[in-house]
Amino acid sequence: MALKSFAKINLSLNVNKKTKNGLHEIQSIYCLVNKFDTIYIKKNQDKNYDNVSFTGTYSKYIDRSKNSVKSILDILRNNKLISNYYNIKINKRIPVFGGLGGGTSNAVAIFQHLIKKKIKKDLLQKISSNIGSDFFLFFYNRGFLKDLSTVTKLNQNYQLNFLLIYPKIKCSTKKIYSKVKIYSKKDRVKIESLKSKKKFIDHIIKSNNDLQSIVEKEHPIIQKLLLDINKTKGCFLSRMSGSGSVCYGLFNNNRSSKAALKKLRKKYPKFSFSIAKTI
Repeated sequence: MALKSFAKINLSLNVNKKTKNGLHEIQSIYCLVNKFDTIYIKKNQDKNYDNVSFTGTYSKYIDRSKNSVKSILDILRNNKLISNYYNIKINKRIPVFGGLGGGTSNAVAIFQHLIKKKIKKDLLQKISSNIGSDFFLFFYNRGFLKDLSTVTKLNQNYQLNFLLIYPKIKCSTKKIYSKVKIYSKKDRVKIESLKSKKKFIDHIIKSNNDLQSIVEKEHPIIQKLLLDINKTKGCFLSRMSGSGSVCYGLFNNNRSSKAALKKLRKKYPKFSFSIAKTI
């Protein structure tokens, strides 16, 4: 069985406060895009252990002994939600330490493949706390993360076109969040008011990623890259996804994003480029 494990883009990201357990309360409007890892999974008929392996462009950055795939299998087995063991091979196309949620997406894809029955909310929260704060994002193609446990699905199905650029800088989510000193007010966005594509994009343009300035200070090339993306024809905005370091441009159409890729690749030949759109 082959599963697609999609990347997510944070169109906005507000850090509201630090909670008592050390996590940060965040809000985010996000979407999944057609950049994905492929997961091959089948039952391990002969052995009582999981065999998890990684291939592909970004596989060398994966911790083989501790990763989201092994974690989700252990959690499901410890809570008696599964009893079998599995052979799993993952072709990594989503940049690691890039802010696209590839590891969490892998875990959610496996969770949804193996678990067909409804799970109690407290157990889902337990799973989320062990896998990552973006766990619930991958249940919907697009949505608004209202707080760490509440995601509102966005039903609007308009296509968004992106240019993704990975400057090959490994950003530690933990380290970036540890540097947050100023907190944003909660976004009181009314999802029902963003039904048209124009209103939605206008709202995104006015929003921010609160982590971006921290990463720009650590890595000035990020700021320069984002400015160059924003200058290209047809670009609505440029922003960093999550805690970085993947930067993206939101474009008016696929042709504009491809033209920007061609132009910027000449200026940044060592970076990784790709075109993406909402799924």
